[in-house]
Amino acid sequence: MNADFSDATLVLVGHGSTLNADSAAPPYQHADELRRRGLFADVLECFWKEQPTIAGVLRGAFTRRVFIVPLFISEGYFTEQVIPRELGLCRNGETGFPRIQQRGQQTLHYCGPVGTHSSMTGVILARAREVVAQHPPANGPAPRPEDTALFIAGHGTGNNENSRKAIEKQVELIGAQGQYAETHALFMEEDPRIGDCYTLAQQRDLVVVPFFISDGLHSFEDIPVMLGESEAEVQARFKAGRPTWINPTAKNGKRVWYAPSIGNEPHLADVILERVRESAAKEAIPA
Repeated sequence: MNADFSDATLVLVGHGSTLNADSAAPPYQHADELRRRGLFADVLECFWKEQPTIAGVLRGAFTRRVFIVPLFISEGYFTEQVIPRELGLCRNGETGFPRIQQRGQQTLHYCGPVGTHSSMTGVILARAREVVAQHPPANGPAPRPEDTALFIAGHGTGNNENSRKAIEKQVELIGAQGQYAETHALFMEEDPRIGDCYTLAQQRDLVVVPFFISDGLHSFEDIPVMLGESEAEVQARFKAGRPTWINPTAKNGKRVWYAPSIGNEPHLADVILERVRESAAKEAIPA
C-alpha cells in the first residue's frame, strides 16, 4: 500500500540509557534512514531514560497525524503502561487505551512494537547464521544449523506476563521450520535463565541471539556474565572497546557463539513503515 504520509510526523520511541550511549543508536539510525526517504513531514526520536524524553516529544509534532512506533521487542510493561502514560494517552477504564486517539486537531496513532512483527523471525535467523559464518572455529568446520542449539535471549519481567510472549512466539516459529536441532527461550529475570543454556542444550554447539533492540548494558555486559564470563574480564574488554564475548567460547563442554542484538538490522526501517501502514489502514478520519 502506497499511503501518503506527507501530512504526518513519525515518532520513534526508544528505551535509552544513562549508562551506555550505544543504547540510543538504533532509534537514531532508523530515524535518519526514514528521513532520507522523505516519506514523512517530520521524524522525531524520544527515549524513556534520556533526552529527548517521551513526555515532551508530542510538543514538537505539528502535523495533522502523528504515528508513534515503539522500538521495543514485546507488548509488555513499557509498551502497555510506561509509554502510553508518558504520552498522556487516554485509557478506557481498566481495559486499555484506544490505539487511535484524537487530540484537538491531531490524530495520534500508537502503533505496535517492531519486535512482534512477523518479519523478526528472519532477522533472528540471519543474526544466528552471520555470527557463526563470521567467527569460524579455529579447528574444523563451522557447525551446521541442524547440529546446533539456537537460543533466543530476552529480558523477561514479573511486571507483565506478555513480556516473554514475543520470545516464545519466535521459538515456536523457528522450531517449526526445523532448521536448528533445538530452539529455546532464555531470560534474564525469569526461568529458564540465561545460564541454563548449558543444561538445556543437547548439542555441543550453541548460538545465542539476544532479542534486544540495542547493544546496551544487558547485551554487552549482563548476558556475557550470565553465560559464564567473569565480570572483571567483561568490564575490562568493554572499557577497552573490545567484544565482551569472544566467539566461539568453550564453556561447560559446549562451544558458544553470541550474536549482536537485532536493533541495527537495516530491515527494521521497513518494519517501522509496516507498523505505520497497519495503523493508517485502521484510521477513520472524521468528516
